[in-house]
Parts: sequence; structure tokens; C-alpha cells
Amino acid sequence: MVKNYFFDKYLYEYLTFLKDIKNLSNNSIKAYERDISKFRDFIALNNVNKLIDISEDICTAWIGSLYSENISSRSIQRHLSSIKGLFKYLQKNNLIGSSPLELITGPKTEKKLPETLTPEQINKLLDFKPNSTLEIRDLAIVELMYSSGLRVSETANVDINDFEEDMNFLRVLGKGSKTRLVPLGRFAISAIKNWLGERNKITNKDDALFINIAGGRLTTRSIQLRLKRLAIKQGLPPINPHMLRHSFATHMLESSGDLRSIQELLGHSSLSTTQIYTNLDYQHLVKIYDESHPRAKK
Repeated sequence: MVKNYFFDKYLYEYLTFLKDIKNLSNNSIKAYERDISKFRDFIALNNVNKLIDISEDICTAWIGSLYSENISSRSIQRHLSSIKGLFKYLQKNNLIGSSPLELITGPKTEKKLPETLTPEQINKLLDFKPNSTLEIRDLAIVELMYSSGLRVSETANVDINDFEEDMNFLRVLGKGSKTRLVPLGRFAISAIKNWLGERNKITNKDDALFINIAGGRLTTRSIQLRLKRLAIKQGLPPINPHMLRHSFATHMLESSGDLRSIQELLGHSSLSTTQIYTNLDYQHLVKIYDESHPRAKK
């Protein structure tokens, strides 16, 4: 790390803004800090000691240095986004007149479509009779995630008192501390009620829904490992929690075509984030066409 005291002041103020005003998670803030710190070290090595001296040429050279480190296009885009956010903050606070990054664009990245499971694979994953406390809990976790499209962090953070209207709805605390109300399907409700019966044998505390045998809140890492183990046991490839969320969105879109509602259910702040599922839906339609139309390519 290179000392750059003038820049550290602005970095600290920006990270405080992200935490206190934007309500970003600690992990997100640490990611911003790592990206911006690399930029800070670069300009320090180039003897830049004032905001006014941070030019477009310096910023372009910094992007070039990232390329020379064989950093992926996606990571370079993330670094650039982090620094642009900082300079936008400096502009709004009248510390600079214009951003030196205003005309700089990062490399184009290939859009990677999310991995999903077919409805048949979902059925296979959930087609088992739980024979232990942990299996009853795991079934409730998977049913909830697929029923409502929850992120793994949201699932781990669910409390018992987050349910409303006889468990037909769940209040979810999502990214940016935004709360949304999601419906639950009958299979999820049944699995969760079965789990609550087992949970009460471990503890009567009215907090975390999903706990371990010792009564502590289940971690996101534990959920990831249990899901992977369950998938393999059911004769499927290893599955990660986000595949359940992607499958929920894809299957909902295939059935309803209502992208705006899916955006609300997923807790996306922008519709453009949800639109990636239209690409998956398009692939699904093409597959049906190829399999069904007499003039299609076989």
C-alpha cells in the first residue's frame, strides 16, 4: 500500500457515505475500498497529490495498468464503476467541477446467463421424505428459496416473526436494507411448519427461523454446503443457492411473462437487472420451437 494522505481523506468520507447514507453491506463497502485503494496507490506512484491533478490521461493509464495485470474485463468494469462512483460523490459535494472519468468506458464484457434448473430437476431435488431434523430443516430451506426467489443471505436472515397472514407472506430484508413482501407457496408453508415443530425441540427463542443443532442462526456458508450435499444425494450435479433464485425467476417468467412483477418479487431496484431472464425465456421458446415446429431445424 502506498501512502496518499490527501486521497485517503476522500476515500474515508466516501466509504462513510456508502455505509450511513446508501446503507450498503459491509462486504460491498470492502469491495469498494479494495478497488479504490488500487487507484489511490497508482496515482501516488505517479506523484499525483491534488484532486485537480487527477487527469483523464492518468485514469486511462490506470485502466491500462489493470489490463497489464491480466485482470478480467468484468473486474476492470467493477474497478471503473467504483472509481466513477467516488468522483460522482466528489462532484455532488462541489469538490471537483467535472470527473476525469466522464468519457472513459471500460471493456465490453460478455453477458453470462445465469445457471438454472429445469422444473424436472427441481422436482427431483425436492422429491424425498426427510428422515432427520436436519433434513426437515433443509427441505424447508429449499422450498422457501425456490417458492419465493430469496437470496441465500436473505434466507439466513429470516426471523420467525417475519411471516404475515398465517404464513402466506414473508417480509424480506434485501439489499440496501430495502424490505419487500413475498408470497409463499403451499409446499413451502407445509415444509416450514414441519420444521418449526422440530425447531421448537431445540430452542423456543423467537428469532432466527433456520438454526443449527446448537440453536445458533444458520450461516450462508452452511446453507450453501447443505444444498450442495442434498443435490448430490438426489443424483443431481452440485447446486448453489443462486441457481434456485434464477430458476424461480425463469419459471415464473415462462408461465406469466410478467417481468415487472418478477422484478418486485426478486427485489431488483432496476428492471434492467431482471431483464436477463428474458434471454433465458427466449432460449426456452427457441427450444420449444425446434422441438415442435415441423419446419424447424431438428
